Amino acid sequence: MNPDRSGPCPPLIAALLRPDGEPPLGPGTPDKDAYAQLQALQVETAFAPHTVRDPDMARCCLAGLWLLHNYLDESHKISQEVETPTGSYWHGLMHRREPDFANSKYWFRRVGRHPVFEPLRVEAARLAAGAPDAAAFLTRQSDWDPYAFVDLCEASFDEAAPCHELCRRVQRAEWELLFDWCLARAVEGG
Repeated sequence: MNPDRSGPCPPLIAALLRPDGEPPLGPGTPDKDAYAQLQALQVETAFAPHTVRDPDMARCCLAGLWLLHNYLDESHKISQEVETPTGSYWHGLMHRREPDFANSKYWFRRVGRHPVFEPLRVEAARLAAGAPDAAAFLTRQSDWDPYAFVDLCEASFDEAAPCHELCRRVQRAEWELLFDWCLARAVEGG
């Protein structure tokens, strides 16, 4: 996770942030060591000592944490109940990992343009410097294209694919940017 996270990071949430590695492109194996902590998280208590100012953004954070630990069903249950562009963003991320690429694109259509897209475009371009031709678009795009990234993840799903690790790194950056954006809006003083 981003050690320079701007704004507060509540202790219960900080304990679930993994500083190393990239989540798999696929569903992955649920992190059984984190299950009890995740299960205990409630919007009303997870963000203490901070006051929740936007319950939808707080729920988005919880959906993101479940997704980070490879609990796709639990993440899905939360994100599908947040009827905002950001809820749709988490929903799209979950379906991309499922993998249900067409459904992921459906949810990204519901996102529209998201404020996270620009910093993600910049970070993806940095990560893709010197990447194989299939990912070269990441260095040239003037706007983040979530559909093209879904296509790249689909083409790179096999671990032996030339862009597999790059997709995992970009996906991790995307998760961090979106999580931090949600957290900053979820709590007072964020």
